[in-house]
Parts: sequence; structure tokens; C-alpha cells
Amino acid sequence: MLFNVRSFFSIAKLTGTGKQLLRQLCCGPPAQMNVHLRGRDLLTLQNYTADELKYLLWMALDLKQRIKHKGEYLPLMQGKSLAMIFEKRSTRTRLSAETGFALLGGHPSFLTTQDIHLGTNESLTDTARVLSSMTNAILARVYKHSDLHLMTKEATIPVINGLSDLFHPLQILADYLTLQEHYGELNGLTIAWIGDGNNVLHSIMTSAAKLGMHLRIATPKGYEPDLRITQITEQHSKEYGTKLLLTTDPLEAADSANVLVTDTWISMGQEEEKKERLKAFEGYQITMQTAKSAASNWTFLHCLPRKPEEVDDEVFYSPQSLVFQEAENRKWTFMAVMVSLLTDYSPQLQKPTF
Repeated sequence: MLFNVRSFFSIAKLTGTGKQLLRQLCCGPPAQMNVHLRGRDLLTLQNYTADELKYLLWMALDLKQRIKHKGEYLPLMQGKSLAMIFEKRSTRTRLSAETGFALLGGHPSFLTTQDIHLGTNESLTDTARVLSSMTNAILARVYKHSDLHLMTKEATIPVINGLSDLFHPLQILADYLTLQEHYGELNGLTIAWIGDGNNVLHSIMTSAAKLGMHLRIATPKGYEPDLRITQITEQHSKEYGTKLLLTTDPLEAADSANVLVTDTWISMGQEEEKKERLKAFEGYQITMQTAKSAASNWTFLHCLPRKPEEVDDEVFYSPQSLVFQEAENRKWTFMAVMVSLLTDYSPQLQKPTF
């Protein structure tokens, strides 16, 4: 069969999936990256290079294609077990880890503070050492990020941050995978964050510039992101040649943005601040009026669970909302992390352009 690449491009504007298919048809076997992540921890995306972040996203695309779309069985975690420590309740992190690890043939063990002696009759140090002798990795969803650092010091197996007070790296990998699927590439996109200067934002701030994305941040006075993380983000912006804006005006942040993002204004453990926070965030709800300031191809992301004061129904359930695709992608990015940290498997899918 004769295949004219130029004619193919002239026929239609390709989606991200279409571009990947075209590369596989005309460009031969998958390109490889000199990235080796086996045995690493994942506490923050700040510790990962641009190539390493792209590799994780490539791995997620590969696993999703092979397992979900082709129906293949890849028992890459067979004989392996995962200890899941959860100090905070969870829907997406727990489900993505349990179903994803099991789908790869492994055994996940869900452990709350009421299931084990953590912090009651046994120290974090001792717990990390015991889990290292019985499992292959630890996923920890904790209140204090410092606890993760202690765990990595004592554990001899990879430790993955399932959420801490400072970062939420698994969530942002899912966000980037969703945007990659929707737009076909990440480089050049502008993300507008409208909300609290919290752990989710911190993970975006320490990674977006590495992938060539511009960042516009609107937070109320007194709810700005951590100053140390802001300084790191400013350095990244200069290093990678991206634009960074910090403001208190949601419409200024949304101006010409491709992606509108927000999160809960009241995280777990902040319930006593609810009244004060709701007052501080007046005017920060994302609506179609907000979207009028955005680019014509705008999309919306929210890590969930969502409350109406953060984003109204018209935006949340609109065709531009990618929140449920984003939620599903938590599983594929988590699986990509586990495969990358625990095996030598390499993606078979043609490497996409990020």
C-alpha cells in the first residue's frame, strides 16, 4: 500500500492519538530514552528531570494503549506486593493504586493507621524497615511531607508520595497525561491555576516549565504558594524559557490560558477554617465568565472531589471539562510509576512529541 505522508497531513488536523499512529506507520520502531528510574523514590516531581517526566508519561500512554485498548495482559508486577499507607481517606489514589497494581499482577495491601501500629505502638522508622522486608514498594498518603523523607531514609524499597501537605505528584502526572491526550503535546500550553496555594499547585509549579508549559497563578492574599517553591518555579521559568505570572486576580490568570485548573479550597485538616476560607475565596469560582478570558481551545481540570463554590456546573459538566478522563488517568500514571520504579520494562509505543 502506498502511503503519502504529506497528503495525510493535508487531509485533516490530527489529534494526539492520530499523530502517534502516523509516527508508527512512517517512522519505524519506537525511539528510546536514556532514562533509568528503577529503585528511585517519587516524593516530588521537583526531583525528576524533563526527560524523566516525559518517560513516565510515555510509559503511561504505552500501558493504557496495550492494556485498555488492545486488551493485552501485562503481569509486570507478578510476585510483587505494594504496601499502601493511608493516613487520609481517598477515592482516586486508593482505587488507582489497588486496581492498577492488581491489573499488573501484583498484590496491594491497604493499610490505615487503625490497621497497623504506625504512630501508636511503633515508630515510622520501624514500620519502614518492616515493610521493606515484606513488600516491594510503599505508597504513602500522609499529613506531613517530612514523614516521607524519614520513610525514604529508613526504607530499602521505593517510596511513592500518594499525597502530602506539600506535594501531590501522582495527581499532576495524571493531569499532564490528560492534556497530552487532548492537545497532542504539552510544550507551549498555558496553565491557569485559580485557587489555593496548596500541594497540588506546588506539584504543577515544580514541573510545568520542564515540559515547556507557561503558568499563571491566582491566589487570594494570604493563600499564596510556599515561598521556597515559588523561588524554585521562578528559576525553572528562566531556565526553560517559560512565562510565569502570580496575581490575586482570577481573570488576569485566565487570560489566554489553555487550561483552567482549580482544587478544593478546604483540604482535609482545614475544616475549622471553612468560614474564613470561603470568605477569602469569594470571586474565585470558575465559571463561563472566567472562560471568556481563556483561549478558544480552553479545557478544565479538577483533581476531585469538587464543591460547587470552586467551579459551577456549567463548566464542570461542559464538553471542555476533562475531569473524568483526568480521574481515570490516575490509574495509568500510577501504573507507569510502579513499572518504571520496579522493572526494566520499556515502552513499546512510539515515543510521542511532548
